[in-house]
Amino acid sequence: MRVTIWGCRGSVPTPGPETITYGGNTSCVEVSLDDGTILVLDAGTGIRALGFDLLDRGMRKIHLCLTHLHLAHHEGLRFFAQLWDERVELDIWGPPSQELSLGERIARAFSPPLFPVDLRDVPAVVTFHDVPRGPWTIDRASLSAQFVVHPGPTVGYRIETKSSSFAYIPDHEPALAGAIAGRSTDWVSGASLASGVDALIHDAQYFEDEYEERIGWGHSSVADAVAFTRAVGAGRLVLFHHEPRHSDVLLEQLEDRARELARGNGGHSPTLAREGMVVELP
Repeated sequence: MRVTIWGCRGSVPTPGPETITYGGNTSCVEVSLDDGTILVLDAGTGIRALGFDLLDRGMRKIHLCLTHLHLAHHEGLRFFAQLWDERVELDIWGPPSQELSLGERIARAFSPPLFPVDLRDVPAVVTFHDVPRGPWTIDRASLSAQFVVHPGPTVGYRIETKSSSFAYIPDHEPALAGAIAGRSTDWVSGASLASGVDALIHDAQYFEDEYEERIGWGHSSVADAVAFTRAVGAGRLVLFHHEPRHSDVLLEQLEDRARELARGNGGHSPTLAREGMVVELP
């Protein structure tokens, strides 16, 4: 399993000289398996560059797994090259809603005055799926999706093969229900998704003092990201969903803080997600 970061910024794209090292594109992660299966996690602005890369590779079958429908997680879909190729089959998975289907909700972004082309008119063969309640398989991978603490219907994902496991929980506030350390993981949001995984991509948007002013916004402090990783016994922690106001310099200070908090815990030191980063599993 190879995990590639195409976008890791939270909330809104942040191009500019202060975000060059870690990138300004919003959430998009590619998971490629040994059998050629491509899973794309979220469709923030990072998916645009991914689409061109997939064209070069001749990929015609894509699975896109959306965690939720806040704009930062699907704003790049309209500019995803595969969507405009009639040879492509695109399966889109996402959280269910009692009000509108997944396709109806996404179609809002494909209608005037927001966009000139209706979703029903795109050339690719697009199929929408609500994520199942239990595990399901895509080729040789087993996937699980569960609701996590974040405003609006939001899920995280777990992907497993015979040799490795990976969890993606980019927007998550597990500390909203109380301190993570010392609690049974049965009562920690997202714990079963991330339990024992080889690598975990997790929300770490804030320093601790920033989080105190933003409780209930749906995102984690760096301390809570480290505490969550320790509680679920995950291997490698990749810090994700970078605060739009954090420059490269501030992000490196946040990484230092994560490593300080994780010191003595064994395993890998936490690392910042950055555009172009590749995590090979196992």
